[in-house]
Amino acid sequence: MENFKSGFVSILGKTNVGKSTLLNTLVQDKVAIATPKSQTTRTAIKAIVNRENSQIIFIDTPGIHKPKNKLGNVMITTSWDTIPNVDLTLFVIDARYNKIGKAERIILEKIKEKKVKTILVINKVDLINKENVFKLIEQYKEQYDFEAIIPISAEKGKNINILLDEIEKNIPEGPLYYDLDEYTDQTQRQLTEEIIREKALKLLDDEVPHGIYVEVEKMNLRNTTKMKEIYDIDAIIYCLRDTHKGIIIGKNGEMLKKIGTYARQDLEKMFQTKVNLKIWVKVSRNWQDNNSIIKKFENK
Repeated sequence: MENFKSGFVSILGKTNVGKSTLLNTLVQDKVAIATPKSQTTRTAIKAIVNRENSQIIFIDTPGIHKPKNKLGNVMITTSWDTIPNVDLTLFVIDARYNKIGKAERIILEKIKEKKVKTILVINKVDLINKENVFKLIEQYKEQYDFEAIIPISAEKGKNINILLDEIEKNIPEGPLYYDLDEYTDQTQRQLTEEIIREKALKLLDDEVPHGIYVEVEKMNLRNTTKMKEIYDIDAIIYCLRDTHKGIIIGKNGEMLKKIGTYARQDLEKMFQTKVNLKIWVKVSRNWQDNNSIIKKFENK
């Protein structure tokens, strides 16, 4: 395709700056779970935006944080590994902070070290005044020669098209890497696991969510007696402690029922069919340091 552009774009930033919300807004579909909890994203998630003259493949990465276990180390490695392997980096910061923080400085050093083309994205500008944004722009301008600095609101969709135009400008000519009807490289099983985890993250107290992971054991599409399609899905939420298991299940099973109901509603919208979802809770102590489990989160 003549004059057609295609490229890989990583999304970097510390935890909770809105990277996953930005990804979903760019793709106009749900490909990454987004919650107010930190360290929500654990793997590099690819999402595809097809435009008239370009295909942009975004890679959402885990937020930069201080790792406390093998899982944390893998998450950080995943984020750093994307930097030299993409055509462009989006460095996302939170507009509500009026100075460059420690995590941002670490990311800036990595960007400088690799000399990568980078667009600075100032997110959540709907929550602060313009003066604060101007101050941030001046501070960051002194740090690196960004291709562009774009204030946005991922939540409100503000300046998203401006951002996409700027990205398109900064990626090379190339082929279609993915079919036009594809919007993510995640499997239905992975999407299901992440949606269940998202509901748990949103509903549970801060102490519990980071110690859970979800595994789909069975996913089967069948016809009912009335010849309507339905997905039978069996999933397990693994947690670190017996006390956590009790919290996830809740009194008379109410919390687990709520997690299952919200997850099923999202899954039915995504798959456009009825879903029969069953969830169990099991304790898996120290899974965050278990090599066989951690492999699931490694960047392939």
